[in-house]
Amino acid sequence: MDTKNEPHLFQPLTLKSVTLRNRIGVSPMCQYSSEDGVANDWHLVHLGSRAVGGAAVVIAEATAVSPEGRISPGDAGIWAEKHIEPIARINRFIKQHGGVPGIQIAHAGRKASASRPWEGDHHLSESDGGWATVAPSAIAFSKKLNKVPRAMTAADIAKVQSDFVAATKRALAAENEWLELHFAHGYLAHEFLSPLSNQRTDNYGGSFENRIRFALETTRAVRAAWPDKFPLTARLSCSDWAPGGWDLEQSVELSRRLKAEGVDLIDCSSGGIVPDAKIELGPGYQVPFAEKIRREANIATAAVGMITEAKQADEIIRSGKADLVYLAREFLRDPYWPAHAAKALGHAEKVKPPVQYLRAW
Repeated sequence: MDTKNEPHLFQPLTLKSVTLRNRIGVSPMCQYSSEDGVANDWHLVHLGSRAVGGAAVVIAEATAVSPEGRISPGDAGIWAEKHIEPIARINRFIKQHGGVPGIQIAHAGRKASASRPWEGDHHLSESDGGWATVAPSAIAFSKKLNKVPRAMTAADIAKVQSDFVAATKRALAAENEWLELHFAHGYLAHEFLSPLSNQRTDNYGGSFENRIRFALETTRAVRAAWPDKFPLTARLSCSDWAPGGWDLEQSVELSRRLKAEGVDLIDCSSGGIVPDAKIELGPGYQVPFAEKIRREANIATAAVGMITEAKQADEIIRSGKADLVYLAREFLRDPYWPAHAAKALGHAEKVKPPVQYLRAW
């Protein structure tokens, strides 16, 4: 039998004033289904069904802090007051069914102004609804995402950081209780971190200290606007999987600095800065990132990436490799994965069905 002191997949976890009912989270997953950034019924069903299925924290997709920060015209947004109530509606439903509502706020940088994945995943011209992009340096991402972004000025940087703060305040007004900063996957903050995309010669480029400056300043500003009682988290690409790029050792040190700025958990992902990265895929392939950062930066971590089996997820928690597991594609295949995992692990009583489902649970 489990002891009270032994962590496992269905042991609650408390960060700040928030207690999660288990160690399972819904990873942010872009749905490309908004109109002018507004959440709709698709998002209510997509996110709400995972709360019904037993997820502890349900994190909404990368939500743009400005129109130009969207990956695509279909991205979720939080740059205007009109975005607040549609998100709040979803969050009230999530809380009603035992989940903690979270949101990931983001700016896509040079990867912005793209078509949706099922529409070609290429940069859009202005005549097709696209817009000009910005980045740390004027370097295009790939042959498909081939717009050369405008290198950001100091005023541009200040504007984006102000947008993050405004988005944070709206996220709070929308009844979120968990905030994630998207510093990964080749988007703007990651573009500052990686030497492969940042060739600046000012205070935001060159040395490690300069390349992390944008992330630290943004975090500091957001933390001042986000209530201390609620967790602030950050998603990092812990490795670029490319020579000369951002790597795990730099991620460990950045995580230490982020903790000092008030970050409570690091969501440990990888990749996205170059199109030809040689990623060593396999079950739990990113878990070692979470384990090392948890141990060496002394901060809570979430493990992501090809986590599909109940025993696999439970072992990650039991062995101290991470404090949470975030699932993405597996949640798309099975919204009730936590309920099924609880049964498989002998904790069926830990995931309560809604009364409407009692006869079938």
